Amino acid sequence: MSSKRILDMIHSPADLHLLDIDELGILAQEIRDEIIEVTSNNGGHVASSLGAVEIILALHSLIDAPKDKVVFDVGHQSYAHKLVTGRVEDFETLRLFGGLSGFPRPSESPYDSHPSGHASDSLSVASGFAKARLLNGTDEKIVAIIGDAALAGGMAFEALNYIGSQQLPMVIILNDNEMSISRNVGALMKHLGNIRATRQYRTFRENVQEQLESGGWVSNAFAEFGKRTKESFKQMIIPQAMLYEQLGIVCTPPIDGHDLHELHDMLEMVLPMDVPVLMHVVTKKGAGYSFAENDPERFHGIAPYDPATAQLKRTDFAAPTFTEVFGNALCEEAERDERIVAITAAMAGGTGLKGFAERFPDRFIDVGIAEEHAVGMACGLASAGKKPVVALYSTFAQRAFDQIAIDVALPDLDVVFALDRAGLVGDDGPTHHGVFDIAYMRMIPQMRVITPSNEKMLVDALKTALALKGPVSVRYPRGHGYGVALDDPSLLEVGVSREVRQGDDIAILAFGRMVNDALAVANELEADGLSVRVVDMIWAKPLDAEAIRRACDTRLVVTIEEGVISGGAGEGVLEVMQEIGSVCNALTLGIPDRFIMQGSCPLLFKEMGLDVPSISARIRKELSR
Repeated sequence: MSSKRILDMIHSPADLHLLDIDELGILAQEIRDEIIEVTSNNGGHVASSLGAVEIILALHSLIDAPKDKVVFDVGHQSYAHKLVTGRVEDFETLRLFGGLSGFPRPSESPYDSHPSGHASDSLSVASGFAKARLLNGTDEKIVAIIGDAALAGGMAFEALNYIGSQQLPMVIILNDNEMSISRNVGALMKHLGNIRATRQYRTFRENVQEQLESGGWVSNAFAEFGKRTKESFKQMIIPQAMLYEQLGIVCTPPIDGHDLHELHDMLEMVLPMDVPVLMHVVTKKGAGYSFAENDPERFHGIAPYDPATAQLKRTDFAAPTFTEVFGNALCEEAERDERIVAITAAMAGGTGLKGFAERFPDRFIDVGIAEEHAVGMACGLASAGKKPVVALYSTFAQRAFDQIAIDVALPDLDVVFALDRAGLVGDDGPTHHGVFDIAYMRMIPQMRVITPSNEKMLVDALKTALALKGPVSVRYPRGHGYGVALDDPSLLEVGVSREVRQGDDIAILAFGRMVNDALAVANELEADGLSVRVVDMIWAKPLDAEAIRRACDTRLVVTIEEGVISGGAGEGVLEVMQEIGSVCNALTLGIPDRFIMQGSCPLLFKEMGLDVPSISARIRKELSR
């Protein structure tokens, strides 16, 4: 008898239509096994993808993708979707260089309708698909899958308001697992918790299940709502659901997101409707893998691990991470200054603020997935005399650009932006690389931008940023530091660099962790008889004009940054050269003008020509002109 898995026979979602519920249940377990096996080798977003397996299977067993559109929010939960849309054989390449993306990507598959990677945008995108359906007079089904944390984002509420007012024909699957990365916060989370807990809901859910099984009144009630009334029967039964009902959106009672029978029956009922429906599905993050169930935050995004023990496969790092150094340094600064308040957006662990939250609970604020609100709140705190530190991933900070520019920089408020994961982040790919912040922070008047090159410089940068008047951005990379001793922090002189290696032939002006690569390049070029100066620029704004002027006395000035070239620090150096009238040969190196795919950072640097051998070769070529 063949031991071949059902999963190996699924070449497209259409194959799921041939399976009964019991076979879908077997397939769900096979998918979980595959996700655990591959992510244990490659790392990945384990807990969220395990929690959404049954939702994806039930949905794809009833719709006709890619004609029907599935829009994921964030995309962390899309691994099962990838496995049933013809990518089983390539799944072992998940998140690897040249392999499958860890997120939906339209260029990878026609089944991926949107390159999701940032939260709260799925409803807006799906509303566009639904509006196009009306304009085209077609009948495709539009389904958005959004988590309860992402639903709290402002963009999601903007979309809900429009969807309800226009009565767009679409289904919103609310994947309610009470988690984002950290535990969810806010009034909406309490609202959803009330719905889950109410006795009326539990009684009603039992009645719904009975009626679904008997083909009774529930389906007819939904259909009647879609045709003739703006009121749902749930208004009389579950008052808490009124939030969505008042927006003009039908809201189902919560159902078990791991019960394929319930999911299948409810989807059969709501998919044919021609009004917006929010299908409330309660799931468990990490479902089916006990380690992920018990520690969903750790398994939100995890490095390669042993599936039997959940221990990371590599733990031999000698130095702390930049994130840990920042978190500890902020706690020390907060001990000395009670005005310091830390703000994050559902990333307490990811930004190193858990220790701060424990030591200073009254001065720690988690606003949920709401970066714009985080920065706006920092504006109010600073105006009231506090010293807010807004800790965000670089890629997510760009969501709040308007608030940074208008709410904080325009009134010149004392707000520190601590931008974690600045530069390449590796396997998460283009939606998560933090490569734009130097450019977009540098263009804002009154903003200062510090790019510490090691963990000691990060501690000094934080102390300096807190001491300065006005807004300051401090960017630092993902991963471990270099083992530099963390002496007592000292203040940096604004706009002043430090020369870390002397040389007269070439001057390399390096920013952030590229300083270490610049030193390695200098060693390589020394073998060619070249004397190479290396300058740790420290500040991307204001730039050290005197260091730039001195650099122009060499044969070649090279700038290296872990950010986009267009609008970046290198272009700033060229601007300073023009202003001071120092014309010289210059080479600006950084992230090229394209999106960088996923892969390990060393491979990505090599592919971009930003590894040490490539930089050395480019300098030799420039000198030979």
